Amino acid sequence: MITFGQLAAHLGLDLAAVCALTFAVYYPRHRRRDLVPAYLALNVALFSVVAALARVNGSGGTALAFGLFGVLSIIRLRSDSIQHEEVAYYFTTLVLGLLCGLPQLELGFAAIFAVLLLFVIWCADHPKLLTRSRRTVVTLDKVHADPAALRADLAHRVGEPLDWTVKQVDFVRDVTVVDVRYREMERSVAAARTPHETSHRTSPKALADTTAPLRADRTTDLPSGRTADASKETV
Repeated sequence: MITFGQLAAHLGLDLAAVCALTFAVYYPRHRRRDLVPAYLALNVALFSVVAALARVNGSGGTALAFGLFGVLSIIRLRSDSIQHEEVAYYFTTLVLGLLCGLPQLELGFAAIFAVLLLFVIWCADHPKLLTRSRRTVVTLDKVHADPAALRADLAHRVGEPLDWTVKQVDFVRDVTVVDVRYREMERSVAAARTPHETSHRTSPKALADTTAPLRADRTTDLPSGRTADASKETV
């Protein structure tokens, strides 16, 4: 049976691993503070359940903990959308809690596996890995019958298409929705394709000339018998 000292060592390893994952890898890259408590809470909760069940029921608790991991892995958060990269961090958080909470696993092996998990996700989600590859959903204001024409239109709008899937075609509104994976254009090429907009600003003198009231160089007969011109009044 696991002692309190061993439990504290496993807990320290788990906390160090999940904090490194959350604060050193995930948050500096994705900047979503709302998922930070979710990752930490899921990890510590799963660790606590695994350790408690293993201490009470022995090896049967470990099997139950794996079943709990399977149940948690199929939960989808419906309140907000989660990107695939964030799902990877979600599963890594669960695995770290399960791995570090196993009482039968020696602390050294748990530490090795935890470091391996952190290293893999650090490399897989590195900003310099496939940095120009992107994915987006594009709505086109035209229906293309020719795949070559569709490819050319996508290349003009987003960049070099690597693969795409037509999600929706509306012949009534002449709209096409495409899920496209593409290689981002370089900045020089994107700047060359963007038309340069020149702003024609009116000078203050010209603005004053256009907004000043027009004065007529003519006389006007006033009702009182006075005559006015552009510069003076004569009684």
